Amino acid sequence: MKLWQKETEINSLIEKFTIGKDQIFDLELAEFDVLGSIAHIKMLASVGLIPNNELPELQKELCAIYQNIKEGKFEIEAGVEDVHSQIELLLTRKLGEAGKKIHSGRSRNDQVLVDLKLFIRNRIQDLVADVEKLFLTFIKLSEAHKDKMLPGYTHLQIAMPSSFGLWFGAYAESLIDDLVVLQSAYKVANQNPLGSGAGYGSSLPLNRTMTTHELGFDDMNRNVVYAQMSRGKSEYITACALTNIAHTLSRFAMDTCLYINQNFSFISLPDSLTTGSSIMPHKKNPDVFELIRAKCNKIKALPTEISLLTTNLPSGYHRDLQILKENFFPSFQEISSCIEICAFMLENIQVKSNILEDSKYQYLFSVERVNDLVLEGVPFREAYKKVGEEIEKGNFFYNKTLNHTHEGSLGNLGNDILVEKFKATISNFGFAKAKAAEKRLLTL
Repeated sequence: MKLWQKETEINSLIEKFTIGKDQIFDLELAEFDVLGSIAHIKMLASVGLIPNNELPELQKELCAIYQNIKEGKFEIEAGVEDVHSQIELLLTRKLGEAGKKIHSGRSRNDQVLVDLKLFIRNRIQDLVADVEKLFLTFIKLSEAHKDKMLPGYTHLQIAMPSSFGLWFGAYAESLIDDLVVLQSAYKVANQNPLGSGAGYGSSLPLNRTMTTHELGFDDMNRNVVYAQMSRGKSEYITACALTNIAHTLSRFAMDTCLYINQNFSFISLPDSLTTGSSIMPHKKNPDVFELIRAKCNKIKALPTEISLLTTNLPSGYHRDLQILKENFFPSFQEISSCIEICAFMLENIQVKSNILEDSKYQYLFSVERVNDLVLEGVPFREAYKKVGEEIEKGNFFYNKTLNHTHEGSLGNLGNDILVEKFKATISNFGFAKAKAAEKRLLTL
């Protein structure tokens, strides 16, 4: 079954090539196609395009299909082109002519678009929940190890004293900024394209404001041509947001691989969380973090791929957009799995104490020595020169007692403020509105 099928049979080779992997990835859109269809038929009934006596049965059957999807019982049958055709086929089998009316005022173009936007909205909600767990893990470790010192580096050269509290806390705060960017992607996706049809609207008296409310969107893509242009753009903006989280994870993974190295030996992992070598019996490899780094770097390539697929497309729908699903859909699962395993590894990480007792780290305290002189009234440039001369002559004296008090420094991490900032960032997404709309649509 094809929604566009007429009398002419399409060549089987052409059919196979053009459908591609849609039947695989469309299963991820199934529940959202049902939600979009329920909102659409309620609107059609409100404007007299579906008899009021048919609406309850249509809604009831769509809710039954939704339940089958959630239970893993839904499939796209052989010979059925896509999820939209399958759902309409199931309705028609059960309800006859009434099932054929649900496509009035709708094109596959805006039907796919609403599915995609609901999909993105849903996956972002799940992703934020995953990020929250990782954030809280970083904060917990930052607080637990805030007094354990760590050498800080610039240019991979010994620089200044740091701490595990600063290190873990830095990645916690990085995730806040990542969610701010993700929130922008959510707001772009959280606009209703339904009613734009094939991209040029409809002569039917559709009520797009109603479907916007029914689906819990914050707004609609008002211009129907732009609604279609948002396909590809929504995925691109979302992919860019995912790359920020991926960047945070890959950078932390690199730090971990470096710090677990025997030449640093700042941290360690239980043997059960590392892998060995087929030839070297001493090896304890941080394969998990190497794979996190690789997987996240792969995700960082996704916006470029989407950009290349959509470059120079004129306005209107083009079949090129179909294959965006193939790497875009799995990227959510990929980033979530990286977040999940990273949080698990962090719960088992072992932090070394007294690292700075080693004499090779003595020059970490050169700036502390300069600052001590400044506090005594010596101009900074003179203090800098004096300490430099002490280092050159080999008579540098350093005091390991630190007194960092300003906001965000060793002695004043501000993790409590970061937690409040994180909570405020999550609340700005407005997930409750979307969840409430979904509940209403599924309530008979």
